[in-house]
Amino acid sequence: MNSLTIKQLIKLTFHTFCFLIVLSLLNPVLAADARGQNLESFKVDLSVDDATVVDVLRQIEDQTDFKFVYDRKVDRLQNTYNIAYQNVSLKSVLELMAKDADLTFRRINNTISIDVKPKAPKRVVEVVFLTVTGQVTDENGVPLAGASVMEKGKGNGTITDFDGNYTIEVENDAVLQVSYLGYKSQEVEVNGQSTINVQLAQDATMLEDVVVVGYGTQRKTDVTGSIASVDSEDFNKGIVMNPGQLLQGKVAGVNISNVSGEPGAQQDVIIRGVGSLRSGTTPLYVIDGFALDNTSTGVPTNPLNFINPQDIKSIDVLKDASAAAIYGARAANGVIVITTKRGKAGRTQMDLNVSTGFSSLANQVDVFSANQFRQEVVAAGGTLDDGGANTNWQDALSRTGFTKNVNLAMSGASEQFSYRASLGVNDQEGILRGNDLKRYSGRLNLTQRAFNDRLKVEFNMTATRTENLRADSDAIVRDMLQLNPTLPLYVDGEPALLDNMLNPLTRERIYSDDAVNHRILANLAPSVEIVKGLTYKLNLGVDYSSTARDIQLKPYSLLEDFVRGELNSIYTTNKNSLIENTLTYNLMTDRHNFTFLVGHTYQETFVHQKSFEMEDFSDNGIDPKYQDQISSEDMPTYMNTYATENELQSFFGRANYVFDNRYMLTATMRADGSSKFGGNNKYGYFPSVAAGWNIMNEEFLSDNATINNLKLRASWGRTGNQEIPSKITKRSFTDSRDNNDSYPINGDESTLADYPYGTIFTRLANPDIQWEVSEQLDFGLDFGLFNNRLSGTLDYFNKVSENILLEVTPADPVQPTDKYWTNIADMEIKNSGIELSLDYQSDYSRDFSFNIGGNLAYTKNEVTNSPYEVLTTGAAQGAGQTDATINGNINGEPIGAFYMQEFLGIGDDGLSILSDDRQVVGSALPDLIYAFYLNFNYKNFDLGLNFNGVSGNKVYNHTAMSLFSKGLLTSNFNTTSIATQFPEEDITNSNAVSTRYLEDGDFLRLNNATLGYNLNPALIGLDGLVNAIRLSITGQNLFVITDYSGFDPEINSNLTIDGIQTFGIDYFNYPKTRTLVFGLNVSF
Repeated sequence: MNSLTIKQLIKLTFHTFCFLIVLSLLNPVLAADARGQNLESFKVDLSVDDATVVDVLRQIEDQTDFKFVYDRKVDRLQNTYNIAYQNVSLKSVLELMAKDADLTFRRINNTISIDVKPKAPKRVVEVVFLTVTGQVTDENGVPLAGASVMEKGKGNGTITDFDGNYTIEVENDAVLQVSYLGYKSQEVEVNGQSTINVQLAQDATMLEDVVVVGYGTQRKTDVTGSIASVDSEDFNKGIVMNPGQLLQGKVAGVNISNVSGEPGAQQDVIIRGVGSLRSGTTPLYVIDGFALDNTSTGVPTNPLNFINPQDIKSIDVLKDASAAAIYGARAANGVIVITTKRGKAGRTQMDLNVSTGFSSLANQVDVFSANQFRQEVVAAGGTLDDGGANTNWQDALSRTGFTKNVNLAMSGASEQFSYRASLGVNDQEGILRGNDLKRYSGRLNLTQRAFNDRLKVEFNMTATRTENLRADSDAIVRDMLQLNPTLPLYVDGEPALLDNMLNPLTRERIYSDDAVNHRILANLAPSVEIVKGLTYKLNLGVDYSSTARDIQLKPYSLLEDFVRGELNSIYTTNKNSLIENTLTYNLMTDRHNFTFLVGHTYQETFVHQKSFEMEDFSDNGIDPKYQDQISSEDMPTYMNTYATENELQSFFGRANYVFDNRYMLTATMRADGSSKFGGNNKYGYFPSVAAGWNIMNEEFLSDNATINNLKLRASWGRTGNQEIPSKITKRSFTDSRDNNDSYPINGDESTLADYPYGTIFTRLANPDIQWEVSEQLDFGLDFGLFNNRLSGTLDYFNKVSENILLEVTPADPVQPTDKYWTNIADMEIKNSGIELSLDYQSDYSRDFSFNIGGNLAYTKNEVTNSPYEVLTTGAAQGAGQTDATINGNINGEPIGAFYMQEFLGIGDDGLSILSDDRQVVGSALPDLIYAFYLNFNYKNFDLGLNFNGVSGNKVYNHTAMSLFSKGLLTSNFNTTSIATQFPEEDITNSNAVSTRYLEDGDFLRLNNATLGYNLNPALIGLDGLVNAIRLSITGQNLFVITDYSGFDPEINSNLTIDGIQTFGIDYFNYPKTRTLVFGLNVSF
């Protein structure tokens, strides 16, 4: 798809979006009518002379909401009228005209049709409407909230309230259609009844949960792979900026950890263990059938922040190879499929969600108070620099962050058309000043059907503007932990001047990192049923993102290093276009069910970034980003740029067979061709096979009242990983005259500056580079007991990743380049483990009910057959510490194994006693991740508690190693008691990498707690105007039980070494927050 086509599509979809948003906003007004009134109730004022029938009708239309429908015979009528009526009933006027001109008027709703019918028996006919009320319940008499009540053959309908009650106006002879998900629909004849109560029976076929799989959906009972589904009702509540936060703690085997407490922070999402060294852990995200590219958009926070969580209906996690193999080369880290909300048949609805939240620092590091500091500095042998103040820098440099969230959604559906449009504004302040995240989002989902449902067209689009203002969090965290607590914040109303240091209050004023991103994701998916059971679908999509980021430091004349001012402007553009064709065939008989899928997809991504680095700006009160700057020899402007373009072409197929709802077989195959790989391995092939046995449908369990669901699953498959740097299979050159890269060709060169540039290799070609491949075996059991009140899943998996791709140093030192890319022969990363999920639901028919459950996953991770003694993944940073190994990848150990000397104490000389050799002393990856929840309901009140935790991992407190030493304490920098733990320690003792700073990372967190009340609108006089009102209070990160001494044990430093991801090192991480959110949800 060329650039012009993409621009045209974006422009078209934007205009369409704006038009339909306006139309949707007007919909409730346009839909309002006066159905409860008869024509006698409408009064009009008429004053006409020699007016025709049509003239009179037009005056009536101007004064009412009625529209007249007639043919040309009415236009040709010669009857004229001289009328001067005030406040006369509309029915009287129509009867006069009907008698005079031999007309018949028939009113239905706001439309009045006219026929020229001489001698008509009745001149004015009104369809009489009857107000029908009632309650919809289940078999046990429990009210069903949200049930659809429709007038058959009409667009007229409503939904039941929280007590299952409804009110609808229909014709006397109407037929009501009552439906509710999971229950058999009923049709009830009105026959003049004003009260109709309906009891629905469960539908065993509809009760089957439907899960989203690659390129389609399946009944959950027919699924043979390991797929976990989370609906919007079960999402985490509160301040949520991206899908990962919705899922945290909800799915067994999925470990989601935030990089920091920054608004919209990036996340590590690990599904069934870490399976790659170089390619990260990020899964493939698919939104409404469009596969996202994980390339950075230039915004330094989470690239998924553009998705409004209020628009998400469900999230499906494809964990095993059988489920994910259909996505081939991008599925080694698992697949997360996001389905957004659409209009629901039988109702037109508006939903307004408003919330406001307050966030504060969740936990303070226990540094010395001012009084303690005064004592400890002297006790350590230092000379106290007492500023006379009592400053808590953690309080002074943090704040209460306010968050405002407003979302408005409008949705509706008829038999042929459905829509949902939404607008959202989210404004979240960080707890560090100068840190804000604002998102303005709009979404539109449309579905149109035609030709007896044989043609269906779906359109999905989201448009987002994200404004991300960031603080210099690394520097702020350093300052809040190490600054002298006796120093004052201000002197004479201005930030105090510190010796050779920038006051952090001044830094807040002169530093900013501001990024603005615009992103549009849209896809159009028409499908047509060619013959019965055979459906062709085309999916066209585009994801366009543009980001402008300015990192600036204003000139500050009072400190030498900050006099000139600096600006780094970065511009990033991302394009991702998709063309996809699929053909699906379904064949069902009494006992056999076949589904065949074949498809082809072509996806092209393009990323372009250019940055400008400038300095030396005027100190005139104007931000550097708004000033002119002229490049000079002393202060040149540097521009750096890169562009990458990648293509992925794929052919895939899947066959599903179900026999007698008991035995299931699934086979998939995908062939991916990627421009990222060399000519000798351009295509990769990813097969899978799976089988399932629905034991519950066997004859020997047919009379068993205890077991309601029992299914065995087994699967095997291969998935790939193409998330590697572009072009690494191709040669690369650069110009240089360093070292021996140049030669004095002319003979008159006197200095190196006179030498011509020489061309040298920066990367060698390697057309043999292959995909990283993960082969996975899975055995699973799904069960439901006691009328499905107790349900769960149990899975065992074994995943082996091979063809590990790394950039390595050549064994032969005489090489054109110092490093090269290659697949490491025989090296493997193994992940095996057990996952368990349980859920128990009590009897919901009672006033008090509850729902409890949880999940846990034990994972063993191991690196085998590595030719390297240690591949460093985490190293120390800072003066005197740079590059000292903290953790790495070692044979027979997990990824991120901590590899260091053991701290044995302090010797007689006051220096650290360390073990002679480095050794493995723990892992950054937890052995066990778990979560559990408690949900309680009493009448209209509900309380939900969600806990999550990990066990078996370590955290390296790099912050403590860098800041908390006895030597720094004597220099009037604050510390914790770590620095004074050993009175005999000498102030010259250096903080070397050792187990002294290695701590347990176990924790249990109350991640989310929500107290809600569903208010009956009738209690406040809004019955008939408002369908539902919900009030809620949500607390996030309310407490953490842990032995870790830092801000928070959930560590993800988001650092890499030579492209290899770092785990488990706390390096001045942005502190986590504790949040309280008040919410109001109203449905109209």
